[in-house]
Amino acid sequence: MGLELFDLSGKVALVTGSTRGLGEVAAHALAEAGADVAVCGRSAEDLARVSRDIRGLGRRSEGFSLDVLSRKDVLAGVKKILDHFGQIDILVNNAGVNHRVPVLEYEEDKWDWVIDTNLKGYYLVAQAVVPQMIERGYGKVINVSSILGGVGLPNMLAYASAKGGVNQMTKVMALEWARQGVRVNAIGPTYFETELVAQIRNDPERFNFINERTPMGRWGQPEELKGLVTFLAAPASDFITGQVIYIDGGWTVW
Repeated sequence: MGLELFDLSGKVALVTGSTRGLGEVAAHALAEAGADVAVCGRSAEDLARVSRDIRGLGRRSEGFSLDVLSRKDVLAGVKKILDHFGQIDILVNNAGVNHRVPVLEYEEDKWDWVIDTNLKGYYLVAQAVVPQMIERGYGKVINVSSILGGVGLPNMLAYASAKGGVNQMTKVMALEWARQGVRVNAIGPTYFETELVAQIRNDPERFNFINERTPMGRWGQPEELKGLVTFLAAPASDFITGQVIYIDGGWTVW
């Protein structure tokens, strides 16, 4: 036993929200470990770009439009993926949005948008994907949470609420599917330097606050997420389920 514990050859992964940010990083990580990847998002241009990049690694990959706010769209999209690849062994629930305003100014429609995308979307995709994992007796679900699932920050009402829900959702899914061969875990990233948080990085006050608040004194680099994603998708983690693993430079130690 050795590196084969981390080998994903012959596996098929579906990664939601994988056309940019940490979702794109996760898709690349799984492909680099040997998996074929269904890239999911809503931008046709980005779907084509990311799937083309993954095919450049020697893996099968196609882009699929997937609106996680719609059960009908999710079911149709997952059916297309299964028709194309034949199976889905790894699901990374990652699609997410945020809206940053104080609690007393939080608009109801924005609350619904953030909660539905970051929380309801995870359960809709899992309901569509996991039955065929159970039928085959094996599967890995990785729910992307956040440090905000366990700590609070101002102006993060719906996002933090959704990520706290993701942590609890992960535990319930893990309990229900443990004896059917499906492992479910969550990862809780801190701030990673991707284009999605460029506005925060370009704000000296907020950038410095994050550096000072993090014991390691810096933001995460996208490449540093790859090891954890690969581990939780691979046979190396087959006896781990129901866990939330923070990848945060020590933020949640405080």
